[in-house]
Amino acid sequence: MARDTGPDCRRCRAEGIKLFLKGERCNTGKCGVVRRPYRPGMHGQSRVKLSEYAIRLREKQKARRFYEVLERQFEKYYSMASHQKGVTGERLLQILESRLDNVVFRLGIAANRSQARQFVRHGHILVNGKKVDIPSFLTKVGMQVSVATSSSEMVKNRIAAATAPRTPTWLTFDADHLSGEIKAIPSREEIDTPVKEALIVEYYSR
Repeated sequence: MARDTGPDCRRCRAEGIKLFLKGERCNTGKCGVVRRPYRPGMHGQSRVKLSEYAIRLREKQKARRFYEVLERQFEKYYSMASHQKGVTGERLLQILESRLDNVVFRLGIAANRSQARQFVRHGHILVNGKKVDIPSFLTKVGMQVSVATSSSEMVKNRIAAATAPRTPTWLTFDADHLSGEIKAIPSREEIDTPVKEALIVEYYSR
């Protein structure tokens, strides 16, 4: 499966914000953005005025890296959003939020999206009681996402060692049974992704 294997902290520094790609570490002083709050590279600390195109590109890259999807996947999701009713930018974020690896992360089963993707690929996650090993699988309202019985002990130990996350209002999670449900499509106010989706729409509409 293709994925971005570059240094996580370098990607956060390139966007100038925490993308929370390393879970608990991002909340400590060891975070790359905290230690070196400037862009990576020899010219990282120089001031550069970005063009309008560059600003829109950076916003698109920020969203892509936040959800850890590749360029072709992101373009596919944008195309899907642009053909659906509603505000294109908001629909794009809703599609990204519905990815199985993101739902597993949002439920608190995994520490970050990379670990969530690994759990899915290794067969630890069930959707409506059936194993789904495709991280990009798009969940829908009413679907149940749970941990396979054979993997429950491993996941419980991981959750016990981590800071308890806040479950989004559009999801419910039963920690005892390691099971969650998609209750609704999240509104923009319920999505904490730090991007200006209107700039992404402008980027693809150029």
